Parts: sequence; C-alpha cells; structure tokens
Amino acid sequence: MLDRDGYRPNVGIILVNARNEVFWGKRIREHSWQFPQGGIKHGESPEQAMFRELFEEVGLRPEHVKILGRTRSWLRYDVPRHWVKREWRNTYRGQKQIWFLLRLLGRDSDVSLRATEKPEFDAWRWAGYWVPLEAVIEFKRQVYRLALNELSGVLFRGVHAPERPPAYTLSEAHPSNHD
Repeated sequence: MLDRDGYRPNVGIILVNARNEVFWGKRIREHSWQFPQGGIKHGESPEQAMFRELFEEVGLRPEHVKILGRTRSWLRYDVPRHWVKREWRNTYRGQKQIWFLLRLLGRDSDVSLRATEKPEFDAWRWAGYWVPLEAVIEFKRQVYRLALNELSGVLFRGVHAPERPPAYTLSEAHPSNHD
C-alpha cells in the first residue's frame, strides 16, 4: 500500500526503560542496528500497527508499555534506488512514518525476539537516548533526528535531559546529494 507520492505508511517505535535509555535492535543476520518499525496494513490505525509490530519484533504486549507520545505528522525517508526491487523502482520511494514513544512497564525479561516465526532482530540492548543517530544506516538518520528531537520534549519534560550531540541540532532540511 503506497500513497500517491510512493511512500509506504509505517510506524516507528522508540521504547525507553526507566533510565530513559532506548531499545536498540540488531537486524537478524546483519550488522545494522535500528528501532523497531513496520508497515501499516490496510484498515489498521497507526496505533494498532504499532502494537502489532511491537509484539512481532520485540514480543511485548500493550500491558507491557505505556504510550508517552507520538509525532505530530508523518516523517519520510527515501530508500536508495539500488535497494528497491526492480519491479517497484518506478513507484516506490520510501517510508512515511508515525513515531511512537513508549515506556517499558514490564521487565527486560518480557522482551522476546522470537515471539513470531519471522524474527526481525537477533540481539538487542539499551542505549543512551541520543546514540542511535550515529549508529543507524545513513538514509534513515534524518528521520531518526526528527523523531528523537520531537519526542525528547515529551520524555524529558520537567527533568534534566542528557546533552544533545551537535549532530542533532543540524538543520532539519534534507541535505542535497546533487551538484
């Protein structure tokens, strides 16, 4: 299901523990780390998709988490053309995402990367709130920057926030790769 601009509706999940560290998952059989994310199926709301993806990728159910916030609007990223299947290259551009900020109410032992037959991650860890920008694949960095910046206002309201690295304060405009 693509929108008229070629973006697939998707949700992203920033899961934090009691120390405001973020859940960071290692993609199965790869050396790349990312937040849980996944497509919104036809007829699903973003919140329904988020809870489905949370269970499929992390094994957590609604009673294990509390929704703290979500992004106000869609955040988009383009997938590099060489990563797109040939039959989709003329129509698919990338993902548009609503990001959710969740607080883990359960325990670390509630996390199960093998909750479904097709696991997305084969390892996970807690990381500092601002760590993901340096570690995520380059074409997702702008969306991560936008989501983490927007949702940090919800998470750190009234408490001392960890220092924001300079990379998070760069212009929010997409850098151009054209001469």
